[in-house]
Amino acid sequence: MTVTQELEKTTQPVRGTKKKPPGATQSSSSGRQGMFVRLDPDDKQRAEYWAGKRGFSSVNEYVAEAVVEKIRRENLDYDLPTLEIARLNELVDQLATLAKNSANLERVVTTGFDSLIGLTRGDSNYLLDEDSELG
Repeated sequence: MTVTQELEKTTQPVRGTKKKPPGATQSSSSGRQGMFVRLDPDDKQRAEYWAGKRGFSSVNEYVAEAVVEKIRRENLDYDLPTLEIARLNELVDQLATLAKNSANLERVVTTGFDSLIGLTRGDSNYLLDEDSELG
């Protein structure tokens, strides 16, 4: 390396060493702010695959969309696909039917036991009434 090349190398800033003042953010033309994300190599490869498959222009666009979607999920603000909605409605209907059946069973058992207890006490019964046709 010559002295001139060495001098040019020292006067040019090294990539990534330029620091922004505190509070400054990098903005693009869309008004979004930049952010640096480190990913595992396998995760990066998967992100590249899905970004290409979903038609995103870059992995950065895919990651930005993924962050927005994750925030929506954390806020419980997401759409359920049609099949899940149908299955959930079916389960709600089945639970309502089960509650009705349980209430009916409780009523039948209670009435049955009340009748048995009344018979064992000798309380009036339509079969034992003197005014009935059988008496």
